[in-house]
Amino acid sequence: MTAPILPRARLALVAAAIAMVAGAAGFELASLMGPAALPAPSPPIELKKPLYYFDPMVPAQHFDKPGKSPFMDMQLVPRYADSSAASGDGAGVKVDPAVVQSLGVRLASVQRGDFAQRIDATGVIDFNQRDVAVIQARAGGFVQRVYARAPGDTIAAGAPIADLLVPSWAGAQAEYLAGHAVGDPSLAAAARQRLRLLGMSDGLIDQVTRTGRTDGVVTISTPIGGALQTLDVRQGMTVSLGQTLAQVSGLSSVWLNAAVPEAMASEVRVGQSARAELAAFPGESFAGKVTAILPTTQADSHTLTVRIELPSSRGRLRPGMFATVHVSGEARTVLFVPPEAVIRTGTRALVMVAGQGGRFQPIEVRIGREGSDRTEILAGLEEGQKVVASGQFLLDSEASLNGVKATPLAAEPMTPAESRR
Repeated sequence: MTAPILPRARLALVAAAIAMVAGAAGFELASLMGPAALPAPSPPIELKKPLYYFDPMVPAQHFDKPGKSPFMDMQLVPRYADSSAASGDGAGVKVDPAVVQSLGVRLASVQRGDFAQRIDATGVIDFNQRDVAVIQARAGGFVQRVYARAPGDTIAAGAPIADLLVPSWAGAQAEYLAGHAVGDPSLAAAARQRLRLLGMSDGLIDQVTRTGRTDGVVTISTPIGGALQTLDVRQGMTVSLGQTLAQVSGLSSVWLNAAVPEAMASEVRVGQSARAELAAFPGESFAGKVTAILPTTQADSHTLTVRIELPSSRGRLRPGMFATVHVSGEARTVLFVPPEAVIRTGTRALVMVAGQGGRFQPIEVRIGREGSDRTEILAGLEEGQKVVASGQFLLDSEASLNGVKATPLAAEPMTPAESRR
């Protein structure tokens, strides 16, 4: 029974001896190496201090301490310093390039070039008031005949209006014929001049000279062709010297009175070329020139009247027709950006300028003339800068939420008169 126990006891004693030897060896090795170096404790994590606190709904208002927003039922959000912005590497709002690409942001350059603003306005065709003939009686008499005319008729040059009997002409013509029969040239010339002063035309005098008979009836005719505006003569009536019988407005040229906004008054000059389009003649344009700018402005519509003279071939342009007119403004070299790059807030105009490292900064600008493909920049930008032409509203909203303020316009230098105040 005892024979199998002895080997197990021996094994246990051997294991204990091995453990004691290993422990002694380890202690000896540790004593030889010296005290073990403990790892250095990690420094405490320094918490970032917020620059300020703000309400995301009112990012322009800053607070020194955390707490509840006085505007909304929400906690204020801390705003920490941006290392790159603090070191001067950039300003504005930083947007990840992947986000910029997903927003479809498109950039455009601030360029310098010629800018001629085209003025588009509407107007109405009117008679050319410089092409008017007033027909008057050159002597007192009686109306024997009135030709078939009525106001509004279109008549040609030389068209008869009325036949007028002038009794005083008969005696003067008889004296002229008697003096002409004598054969004295000086007497005949004096008598002929007297007939002219009485209002007779050279044609009537030649007729009397040729026929040898007096003729006291004169036909009143129009010197120009056009539209008969007034006709104040009737058969049998008595007319006096200088009485107006009719008035004719020419139709060879017309006026187009265009209503131009007063904001574009500085762009219009007398002598500028203009082009008119009328609904009556689709696909056709009529060229003309600015002949006058009326001195008064319409207070109800804030427009000024620009008079454009247009040639009217065959009387096609009729007074009263509605027209659209295009006037080319004066070309000037200016800075400009695409119109879509300008953000109008109601009180000022902004653009988003692209900087280094995916940063975008809103900058206030002063705009001038505007066209279909460009907007003039008077102040705020420099040639060569990159502005956002697509997606700028989203970037501006992001800048507002992050409390990024727009760069204001630089103060304009004071004039000597202002500096003395």
